[in-house]
Amino acid sequence: MFGFDLLILAPIGSILALSFAFYLALSVLKMDQGTDRMKEIAQAVRIGAQAYLKRQYVGVALFFVAVFCILMFMAVKNYLVIFVPFAFLTGGLFSGLSGFIGMNIATQSSNRTAAAAMKSLNSGLRVAFSSGAVMGLTVVGLGLLDLSIWYYFLNWYYSCHPIPLGTDKIAAITSTMLCFGMGASSQALFARVGGGIFTKAADVGADLVGKVEAGIPEDDPRNPAVIADNVGDNVGDVAGMGADLYESYVGSIVATSALGVAAGLGVAGVTVPMVMAAVGVVASIIGTFFVKSKEDASQSALLAALRKGVFASSFIVAVISFFLIKATLGVEHMGVYWSVLTGLLAGVLIGLCTEYYTSSGFKPTRFIADQSVTGPATVIIGGLAVGMMSTALPVLIVGIAILASYFLSGGAANFNSGLYGIAISAVGMLSTLGITLATDAYGPVADNAGGNAEMSHLPPEVRKRTDALDSLGNTTAATGKGFAIGSAALTALALIAAFRDQVGLYGKEMVLSLMNPNVLVGLFFGGMLPFFFCSMTMRAVGRAAGKIVVEVRRQFKEIAGLMEGKAKPDYARCVTIATAAAQKEMIMPSLLAVAAPIVVGLLIGVEAVAGLLTGATVCGFVLAVMMANSGGAWDNAKKYIEEGHHGGKGSLAHKAGVVGDTVGDPFKDTSGPSLNILIKLMSMVSIVFASFIIRNTFFK
Repeated sequence: MFGFDLLILAPIGSILALSFAFYLALSVLKMDQGTDRMKEIAQAVRIGAQAYLKRQYVGVALFFVAVFCILMFMAVKNYLVIFVPFAFLTGGLFSGLSGFIGMNIATQSSNRTAAAAMKSLNSGLRVAFSSGAVMGLTVVGLGLLDLSIWYYFLNWYYSCHPIPLGTDKIAAITSTMLCFGMGASSQALFARVGGGIFTKAADVGADLVGKVEAGIPEDDPRNPAVIADNVGDNVGDVAGMGADLYESYVGSIVATSALGVAAGLGVAGVTVPMVMAAVGVVASIIGTFFVKSKEDASQSALLAALRKGVFASSFIVAVISFFLIKATLGVEHMGVYWSVLTGLLAGVLIGLCTEYYTSSGFKPTRFIADQSVTGPATVIIGGLAVGMMSTALPVLIVGIAILASYFLSGGAANFNSGLYGIAISAVGMLSTLGITLATDAYGPVADNAGGNAEMSHLPPEVRKRTDALDSLGNTTAATGKGFAIGSAALTALALIAAFRDQVGLYGKEMVLSLMNPNVLVGLFFGGMLPFFFCSMTMRAVGRAAGKIVVEVRRQFKEIAGLMEGKAKPDYARCVTIATAAAQKEMIMPSLLAVAAPIVVGLLIGVEAVAGLLTGATVCGFVLAVMMANSGGAWDNAKKYIEEGHHGGKGSLAHKAGVVGDTVGDPFKDTSGPSLNILIKLMSMVSIVFASFIIRNTFFK
């Protein structure tokens, strides 16, 4: 009973997170907005971003209505509990809302960050980081709110009505709650893919024509795609990322809760992940006060400033989790605490690995910059090599984390307890999401601030400060992606186990031996899917970027006086082209994730689905790490050259670096980060459609 009472901390944590996010948002909005020109540019970006999201949400709403009707039909036919369609809707709603709120504060913060950078580097850091913290705390606050509403509603309902599937009340609650993750994952995939296509199409088009062909600086106001590029930073790297990590956060919690029931931990097993998330809120808020730097800070010093906040939050979670687990699960289950620490440590180590392979302060990125002397081809070869090599340590870390979490939580004696340990390690990794997401989301704000400074013709030292923040942002963004991908691997394993349990509820036993041909076929399909998915998204970026390139070239050619700065480009045209292309191109990759497990299950059976999910998790994790790190390293290699190395801006080495960066753009901001949603969404779809697949498999 004591454990149940602790669940009240989840809604309290939600209210605390949202309240502090509101406070930070108000403090950011009170900051100086700068000159009229700075306000004008920020307004143009804000209008473009809002127009894009409005169009995206209309399209996604049609998808949600269609799926809701399908789920309602399945509920009527007793394939699902009646609450699943509504849980699906709320998951998508809160995921989209997280991205929307984060994007709006980000677009309000870019000119304020540039204005603050006119005073000092630390002032600029504080504004950009506060904006990122609004995003981070909004995500965890809305996540806990959604979880709390559903838990308390279902607890009340099943206390008064029959419990489905012959299970006990807590099993019925967690089984239903698992399904709202499908809505969150669906919205996240549309947001990541659509936003990623938009931002990278605009970025690639602006760079290839502006920097390489026209030889003008980055964010030069003469470039017709510059506003679209800045809009893209917000719709892809902020709105898309917010929706992405919202689904990672709630997905890990609901999967762990479900496995807690399977492990025989009852309500206590459900309590731990939800209360840990609430503890993480407090830890993240405290951690934000540790983030500050000196005026003459180097990039390493800026990175250390952000690390202070993350490390402080992780320490607080580590300490409080000990007492939480002891109070809820008892001394006999203290192995679960060591699983939590394993997840926390794995998250930190993956971040450090990512930093090493993507920061210009280390050899891998400088190696890519050195390759620029001999042209674009060697830059691309070097970037691919670095990305491939960078997969080794994260795979090793996740592998050790899986084994350690499994055995520390009692997996040798109880298989389900071991699976619970793996799942709770993912919750531990994501418990400090409020601040780790803040360090990620601050990057696009700093990037937009640099663009605002360039287009507003602010003094050179302001752009130098924003560039320092932006360069760090590339590293923290890559770190955040590694963090999300690592947690996705652990969560996906938990979801596969939850799928197995869901199939068991319907009286079907799965033979998951590698000698089962259905499993092997599923493994092959699953291993192929991440590559096929990335091909679709990369081609989509290429087609959309091609349209931007053609438009920018046309404007340079046809608008008299544009290159001389005597005429204004048609910024809105590029925004419109990128928006239309992104909305069209995001549909097929997103539908692939939903359709694949259902089709494979209906044709071959649930064993093949389990193989599909396993193969996709393994290949998707490795491929995502490679793409995220290659892209981050290419980007920072270009910036390293721009600092004056190998001839600096305008040199042949710089142009080669820009080409490498354009290749890396869809790697790190479209295809790579979408993969962690892909592997989890397929698992969620499999869980929701398990009963339908079992009853309608073609080959019985």
